[in-house]
Amino acid sequence: MIDLHTHSIYSDGELIPAELTRRAAVAGYRALAITDHGDFSNLDLIIPRLVRVVGDLGRAWGFTVLAGIELTHVPPAMISSAAREARNLGAQLVVVHGETIAEPVAPGTNRAALEADIDILAHPGLITAEEAQMAARRGICLEITTRKGHSLTNGHVAKMALEYGARLVINTDSHAPGDLTPLVQARKIALGAGLTEAQFEQARLNSDILVRKAMGES
Repeated sequence: MIDLHTHSIYSDGELIPAELTRRAAVAGYRALAITDHGDFSNLDLIIPRLVRVVGDLGRAWGFTVLAGIELTHVPPAMISSAAREARNLGAQLVVVHGETIAEPVAPGTNRAALEADIDILAHPGLITAEEAQMAARRGICLEITTRKGHSLTNGHVAKMALEYGARLVINTDSHAPGDLTPLVQARKIALGAGLTEAQFEQARLNSDILVRKAMGES
């Protein structure tokens, strides 16, 4: 399992980075990104602290750990500049909290995110055809999520991505120990969203490509 969307105590997660990554390693994860919720009030608090520890934690537990951020409820007009600041602070992976139907995300968030320098648009809800085309054109991955609530539109997201050629990834959006999802369950959720076995494997490959890019390997 490669999971590029998780949370620690630096936002609303339950675990410190050391325990989060240890539990992921024991669960058989090959790579994990810590992507706590951020906006302009805390980017400089979260990102440097994660950058400081992810390499050591990855070496200690024997798998890849990345320092990321999830830009969350950031006003659409501010997303592009927030993404730039996150990169400047050392974020290896930039995720944007998309227009999930489970929360009052500002309209226009998906589009603004897809115009910015980001890697993943998380749980993008009722994403439009135009937005899916933008994701495909810009190489931004759309997320199939195992998280309750956000997963309600997985089928729609998969349909739009597959129709318009956008890349998919599968993430857990973990906040607590029990959220870390075994690969077998992630597969079932992906197939339930309408992916074929081959498309599920391609989503896994897309995650691997993002990890290698974040590590400067491609």
